[in-house]
Amino acid sequence: MKAINIQGRLFDLSVPQVMGIINITPDSFFAASRKQADEELIERCRQIIDEGGSMIDIGAQSTTPSSTFLTAKEEAARLMPALKLIRNEFPHAILSVDTFYADVAKQAVEEFGVDIINDISGGQIDDRMFPVVAQLQVPYVLMHMRGVPQTMQQLTDYNDLIQDILYYFSERKTKLNLLGVNDVIIDPGFGFSKTLSQNYELMAFLKYFHIFEEPMLVGISRKSMIYKLLGNSAEESLNGTSVLNTVALLSGASILRVHDVKEAVECVKIVDRITQFNQ
Repeated sequence: MKAINIQGRLFDLSVPQVMGIINITPDSFFAASRKQADEELIERCRQIIDEGGSMIDIGAQSTTPSSTFLTAKEEAARLMPALKLIRNEFPHAILSVDTFYADVAKQAVEEFGVDIINDISGGQIDDRMFPVVAQLQVPYVLMHMRGVPQTMQQLTDYNDLIQDILYYFSERKTKLNLLGVNDVIIDPGFGFSKTLSQNYELMAFLKYFHIFEEPMLVGISRKSMIYKLLGNSAEESLNGTSVLNTVALLSGASILRVHDVKEAVECVKIVDRITQFNQ
């Protein structure tokens, strides 16, 4: 059984789960996911839960190539009031915090009981992240990226795309395990340090990442790999998102990180019904 330890209890991932996105940012690439007013924040959380999402991922820092980094202090000032509000309103919700700062992760877990740390940098931006996650003993989303968001699209030369990414995960997962982090979730990092073609190559070979015997998170919701291929926009990319979410599920994804929860839950239900006949 695929499972992660959430606050001392096993959370079953044998049926894939849907993680709804909340961006507490003024510059997120998908406008509809930006939630700043308290009422909007609560409404968005309720929508995620009502539509079948079992996890809520909250980020206070944009990671687009055009973004400017907040400091850890600035990020915490934006994030912590939102976490307090959400935790008070939804005390049993599984919360994930999207941060690459160890101090922000520590405060979020210790003060607001955040359940999962989602780090786009795989511990590369803040070298204290791995030891802090080991101390906190919470599941950690280990994503593949080169450089930082501002430089990542200049770092797309690989000897062999899939082998290089597999090596990255092997090396960094070993470091985490040696520190005592046992709940690692692999995120191949669609859209980060990858060309349009490389994103689709990665999707085609997604099954290779089961070699790590860890749950896999896939986040392709409304990303440019969809709208640049189809010639539309992030706002017009829901159908493409559902297609790729379905492909990811058929390749064994355990968690879908999405803007559109209802549609992703429907993908899970349909794929789960089909794959029952293959077991």
